[in-house]
Amino acid sequence: MSKEICIHSWPGSYYLNAERRWVYGHLELCPSSLLFLVEKTGDMLLCLQLSDIVEIKKESSSFIFSSITILEKGNVKHWFSSLQPNRTVVFNTIEHFWKEQLLSPGGVGAASPTSKGKQLINLVTGSQRRLEDTAKVLHHQGEQFNNVMEGLDKIECDLDTADRLLTGLESPSWWPFSNKPWRVQQESKRRDLGASAPKTPGKDGVIVRVPVIFLEGADSSRKPGDLTVLVSALEIRDSNSRILHRYRREDVDEIKVYSPYEINIRQRFIGKPDLSYRLLSAKMQNVICVLELQYKKNIEFLWDPLELKNSSELVPSDVSCSLWHSAAGVRAMNQQAHEDWLQRLLHQADKSEHLAEGDGQVQVQQQQTVSDAEAQELKQMLMKLKTIAFEAEAELDRQSEVLGVIADSTDRATVQIDKHNRRIKKLM
Repeated sequence: MSKEICIHSWPGSYYLNAERRWVYGHLELCPSSLLFLVEKTGDMLLCLQLSDIVEIKKESSSFIFSSITILEKGNVKHWFSSLQPNRTVVFNTIEHFWKEQLLSPGGVGAASPTSKGKQLINLVTGSQRRLEDTAKVLHHQGEQFNNVMEGLDKIECDLDTADRLLTGLESPSWWPFSNKPWRVQQESKRRDLGASAPKTPGKDGVIVRVPVIFLEGADSSRKPGDLTVLVSALEIRDSNSRILHRYRREDVDEIKVYSPYEINIRQRFIGKPDLSYRLLSAKMQNVICVLELQYKKNIEFLWDPLELKNSSELVPSDVSCSLWHSAAGVRAMNQQAHEDWLQRLLHQADKSEHLAEGDGQVQVQQQQTVSDAEAQELKQMLMKLKTIAFEAEAELDRQSEVLGVIADSTDRATVQIDKHNRRIKKLM
């Protein structure tokens, strides 16, 4: 049996009730258990399952030393003291994973894969592939729109140059004010203001929100809070739901994944310290699969991402529609139809998430329909679908605005070309 992942380790001491003495060593937190290893020999003195814990408290030993007591089933009490960096940090972290363990539907890998679960996973995999293909086409279409915008800007600059030359040809040689520089400057300023006008923000939907234990910068005290992943930002809140910091998407310079339960988000500055948060959560796997899609250029795995999967490789399913066929469907879709489609998709994703959370307890004809591992995998895949859907909606909103700008620029260029043609005919 493979050794469990060590989420965090703290130096401290454990009270041996049989020998009535304290033993120094390290307290290690694993996803489903709590271990205490002796400092000198490395022997395992205690292995306590989180599911067997009844109560966790802060107490004092001999009315002097601050300690943490853990009561397990059978009314057995364990004492831990001299914990570094301090008792509160250790207590908050252990309590977070203990509560999440109580809320989880069951142990991972307890149930064998089911045929129904495989069918659902294959179905979601096909939908994810098709949506990813559509997102790629949308991105390619957006790049084409950007190229059109650059071409229109060059056309407008050439038309301004032609206007100055025609003005010089139309004016007498003795007239000193022939180039009209002030008019050109005013038109360019007006065009720049129109281009830099603030755009109306699109929908910034919540993709996933998880409880976390966060550490800010060089501060050694971990505090409880939550992390919210939005389409265009990351929000970190404290236990009172007060926003501590909001990372815009372009502000995130680096995301390091230390383990399936711990990440670090960093924003770099010049001339002042970087702004970073180190986040620890029992549900961090749900966040990592979304961040991997949104910040694929800035994310760095210091842990093997294959370890995040709870089951074997997925069996790929055939996708009936090709890449450009999907793109044609998206282009033909009007705004109202797109919103209705997206609403139905997100509604189904949310509904399926709730079903996935409770699938561990549902039985049909005394046989489990979907195992807990499959339900967790389906939940992560649905979050990826939700992320891609939100990003596709944001890209469609941006392209709609770009199309409006292209239409206005084309109309202006057409009017100017007609005007220049009439002036050239008068000069001939």
